[in-house]
Amino acid sequence: MDYRKKFVVEPGAKVKLGKIDPEFKDKHDESHHTASSKIQKHVERMAKAQYLLYADASQSLLVVLQALDAGGKDGVVHHVFSAMNPQGTSVFSFKQPTKVESAHDFLWRIHRHTPGKGEVVIFNRSHYEDVLVVRVHKLVPKAVWSKRYELINGFEKMLHDNGTRILKFYLHISPQEQLERFSQRLDDPMRHWKISEADYSERKLWPDYIEAYEDAMERTSTRHAPWYVIPSNHKWFRNLAISEILADTMDDMGLKLPPAQVDIAEIRRKYHTAAAQQARRNQKAP
Repeated sequence: MDYRKKFVVEPGAKVKLGKIDPEFKDKHDESHHTASSKIQKHVERMAKAQYLLYADASQSLLVVLQALDAGGKDGVVHHVFSAMNPQGTSVFSFKQPTKVESAHDFLWRIHRHTPGKGEVVIFNRSHYEDVLVVRVHKLVPKAVWSKRYELINGFEKMLHDNGTRILKFYLHISPQEQLERFSQRLDDPMRHWKISEADYSERKLWPDYIEAYEDAMERTSTRHAPWYVIPSNHKWFRNLAISEILADTMDDMGLKLPPAQVDIAEIRRKYHTAAAQQARRNQKAP
């Protein structure tokens, strides 16, 4: 199955998350163990493509991860991007704006972290917070946040026109799965630091967040910056689907090694051959 076609939000399409099964795991009943080899193959394809992206330095890739709390954004970064070379990969997380950030337009703090040529950047939360949490908590009037969809579309089109491929993923989990993941955090001392009362108090706003996400995806899924709704109750399937979409997209970017900037034959003749001859002379010397 082509997961790009299966999970993409077509431009202009209505999004009803309630009709999308977060338990979906395709026609097969796999597990993390059996899916891991497929994920690894996709990850290896991504690593090879990233090498070409870095060497070619004419394009870039921006990956946006959005989800409700415990949706699995950190897990995707850890598992799907594990083979990426850190020299050309960055991850940024956007939380409550600082005083300086708030003094600028809402995209100011985002733009300076977008990828340069040859780079891959992952946004763990993103500029979409300004039409999600801002809307749900009524931090600014509707007259303000409602205009941001058009600004976001213009911003992403500008990035695309400058050579940035954009992929946006919504990690779709159920309220029951979220509660189970909260419970796992309570039982694991290594994850106690992730727990806050807000995790639970925000659950009463679940319908508001779903409505905000649906509107955001309907208004900002475009050919050049598509949204994908990824069923994410099963972490292994989430990783499988996202890694396949990423690998297929990077394969389609037409990435190639740039031509050599020097005469390879001449460099070999002048330096490598001469060095080899000197090494042989040194071996023969008493």
